Amino acid sequence: MSNILNYIEENPKQTQRLIGLEYEQLQQLIINGERLYHEKKALLESKKVRIIAGGGGRKPKLSISEQIILTLVYLRHLTTFQLLGIQFEVSESTANDTFNYWLPNLRELLPSSLLEQVKKKRF
Repeated sequence: MSNILNYIEENPKQTQRLIGLEYEQLQQLIINGERLYHEKKALLESKKVRIIAGGGGRKPKLSISEQIILTLVYLRHLTTFQLLGIQFEVSESTANDTFNYWLPNLRELLPSSLLEQVKKKRF
């Protein structure tokens, strides 16, 4: 579990400041994100023609909630993927891939006004 996720769970009032959403909104977003992830994965699996049974391979290093928080931290703070990788203990390219996977999914889950609210305003 990442340090940021631990911090958020221990200090839920700081969630707005860290990622731009209230703690309750984040919990609902994670639930909806997990549901969307599993729906998309099931849809992909139904279209595959498998020779070898699924379920093998390396497990992802980040949980779905950590992936969503990584994306929200990037949108809020506009940090580098290298720094995100260090914070979440993954490589820079994994942080970039995670962000690029979740950004379109968050657009489906969040109203555009809330997604814009999460993004840090550029002056």
